Amino acid sequence: MKLSSELSNKPGYKLEYKPGYKLLAPLKRALGVIVVAGLLGACSAPLQPDHYALEKPELDIERYFNGTLDAHGMFQDRSGKVIKRFTVVMRGSWVGDVGTLDEDFTYSDGTKQKRIWTLRKTGPGRYTGTAPDVVGVAEGIVAGNALRWKYVLALPVDDKIYHVDFEDWMFLMDQKVMLNRAEMSKFGFGLGAVTLSFSKRPDATAGSESTP
Repeated sequence: MKLSSELSNKPGYKLEYKPGYKLLAPLKRALGVIVVAGLLGACSAPLQPDHYALEKPELDIERYFNGTLDAHGMFQDRSGKVIKRFTVVMRGSWVGDVGTLDEDFTYSDGTKQKRIWTLRKTGPGRYTGTAPDVVGVAEGIVAGNALRWKYVLALPVDDKIYHVDFEDWMFLMDQKVMLNRAEMSKFGFGLGAVTLSFSKRPDATAGSESTP
């Protein structure tokens, strides 16, 4: 899987896959996996953010994503093979209930990319987000030290655009470090995962507040 460095005519975050990596499995195989997943899903309810409601430290994303952060991450395919490593410099700011998160990516092959999120607080522990390559609106729920962030990305693959589901789980470890695990899927079929470690820079750690 290879990440491209441009999103057509607008800043954003774009993925494309290496030749030979199949985004969608053959129909029979995909249907078999979906059936098995459905049977397993019937036995257990999906994990909800409320499961972490009592976990500490409590995550305040308006405070954490305010200032400059650094992130280190990797992409893995379905087999667990690491296919891309990257770093990110993130700059966040808030005006009232509206935040901007400007992300600059540098990949292990030297390519660079950008994504700019616009975030909005819609209620206690509830957030939405938009970005150039996000289909519709991302939805986030915060509980305790956790954030679940669900969205759909438009990913170009071999001159076609595929809408791929992402489900991010972020966990605040302390006031500086947060870990993120994102699962990628299509029609409920797992395509791979992204793992990230965020680190808040000292200049943003103390006294960061949302602008009233």
